[in-house]
Amino acid sequence: MFSDETELIQRIAVALIRRKERMGVAESCTGGLIGAACTSLPGSSQWFERGVISYSDQSKSELLGVPAGLIALHGSVSEAVATHMARGLLAHAPLDWALACTGIAGPSGGSDGKPVGTVWLAIAHEGKLLRAWSEHFGGNRHAVRLATVHAGLSALAEAVEERES
Repeated sequence: MFSDETELIQRIAVALIRRKERMGVAESCTGGLIGAACTSLPGSSQWFERGVISYSDQSKSELLGVPAGLIALHGSVSEAVATHMARGLLAHAPLDWALACTGIAGPSGGSDGKPVGTVWLAIAHEGKLLRAWSEHFGGNRHAVRLATVHAGLSALAEAVEERES
């Protein structure tokens, strides 16, 4: 299931172990798939600290500190919410890196402004947002979720390696 991500995860692991850093994930639309991919690598306990599945708006607020008013204003699938999810995870856990995602995997739930396949991702490091971006993935629910895993891990691998140079 995660064979395409093995090389990305190994790159992340090598960089984090070298610097004695740890990471975590705050996932909504992927429902834990990013954490599962990371922990599929033997020895992941050396660098992977935790994953939070904050699927509902209430859980985003309770577990990650995303203000309910922010969700009401921008919607749970937004740059603001993804950013707060990543920063919130860093604030609530002994981590150096956080990867967050929130999206509409489908088949329902989309709108004209946010169609099915819309995903927001964010990466934070040491309390600072490094990157927040949106993607639009085609395909069915499974394809959208797997594409989100790949996009998040690809960007994280680049960010972690960039910090090394």
